[in-house]
Amino acid sequence: MTLNTESRVGQIATSMTDHPPLLTAALIRRYDQPGPRYTSYPTAVELDTKIDPEVYDRHLRRASAEPDQPLSLYLHLPFCAERCHYCGCNVVITRKRDVAARYLDGLEKEIRAAAQALGKRRRLRQMHWGGGTPTYLSSDELRWLSAVVRQDFELEPDAEIAIEIDPRVTTIEQMETLRHLGFNRLSMGVQDFTLAVQKAVNRVQPFSQTQALVQAAHRLGFSSINIDLIYGLPLQSPKAFHQTLERVLELRPERVAVYSYAHMPWLKVQQRRIRQEDLPSPAVKLELLGQAIDAFCGAGYRSIGMDHFALPDDELGRALDDGSLWRNFMGYTVRQAPDLIGCGLSSISDVAGGLFQNENKLIRYQRAVDGGRWATHRGLVLSPDDHLRRYIITSLMCRFTVSVADVENRFSIDFGEIFARERKDLRAFVEDGFVEITDDAIRVVGEGRLFVRNVCMVFDAYLRQAADERRFSRTV
Repeated sequence: MTLNTESRVGQIATSMTDHPPLLTAALIRRYDQPGPRYTSYPTAVELDTKIDPEVYDRHLRRASAEPDQPLSLYLHLPFCAERCHYCGCNVVITRKRDVAARYLDGLEKEIRAAAQALGKRRRLRQMHWGGGTPTYLSSDELRWLSAVVRQDFELEPDAEIAIEIDPRVTTIEQMETLRHLGFNRLSMGVQDFTLAVQKAVNRVQPFSQTQALVQAAHRLGFSSINIDLIYGLPLQSPKAFHQTLERVLELRPERVAVYSYAHMPWLKVQQRRIRQEDLPSPAVKLELLGQAIDAFCGAGYRSIGMDHFALPDDELGRALDDGSLWRNFMGYTVRQAPDLIGCGLSSISDVAGGLFQNENKLIRYQRAVDGGRWATHRGLVLSPDDHLRRYIITSLMCRFTVSVADVENRFSIDFGEIFARERKDLRAFVEDGFVEITDDAIRVVGEGRLFVRNVCMVFDAYLRQAADERRFSRTV
């Protein structure tokens, strides 16, 4: 498939619409602008550094008033042996094992403090360990940390217990340990199997390495395996990326995430090692995404939300059908819980109507938790307008539609009156065939789903006031 001013990006008919609009170079240029990925609204960049950590404490205690409600728990394990050039995560590069050991001691203190503040509310519907590289930890450390969590929290029988792993450093013994500890979902970073691309981003990872772990995971009984890919990396080409897609299909993971590379060297120092001239153009990036859509939908996967694909019998596919698909800081999920508790360096909690992020520097995080204090660094208490727009943006990201009656009933508003400006701003999307507006709903249709971030931006009140667009990656 070749993208030019007279071509389509991918045959998306089966998952989006029978007649997607024509994507021209002019349309690509129009929609290629900086914008959030909306794992939250308001987005993390809006969090205020002036917030008092005691506000977080009050929100935790407010959440304790509903002891029967489930929780999500995220643990950030930031350590990696080396850094990938494309990485945008908050990581700590070290081979000194004692640094990780001390961090775990602090993490235990934070987990215990959060549990105490939550009172009798201890039931987990979802737990996710992210990084960094969680399997940087030894099997003994993995067992120890799991025991810490289970001492203070109770996991629901069908809870989603997920962890991110790096096939380059994860052993079969660690996989066996994780399965014994109850983990049922794995997410493996791959990004691209092309050697030239791997060298350009400092992540050489042979296919055989990933294949061995996928086979082991299936043998051990993990219910869902996710593979992460990135399009827009240096030296990627449609021909080589097609081969990567074929390799992934050989592995037949239950889920695949295909993320757009966010090149922001002014924020991420390591990305300065990537040469701008080696990056594919926006048109080629869309062609790569179109290839992924073709490949996975053609192989029987369903398109889920903005950038995920799942086999038809996977929970994500069923959640798409019954309307229970949700989105939080951990991505798309089927285990919706009213509050998410984040523990560890730079982790974000979404609790009782507030967003709170921990310190992003290891020494400051360590100093806070060792001193018996919350490590809260930034935060924001949501306003009624924030809650309203958050619901609309989440509905668009998960279901590509907003029901006017649903929003009016939930928030006791007149949708047309409150969002008259937004409906006007959506006219350009309507003219381009990306959005349909009726009295009953707003729907993102066809290849407009490739630009759902742009549609959500129309409802983002903070973007209207933002002076610095360099805070976000580009939408194409």
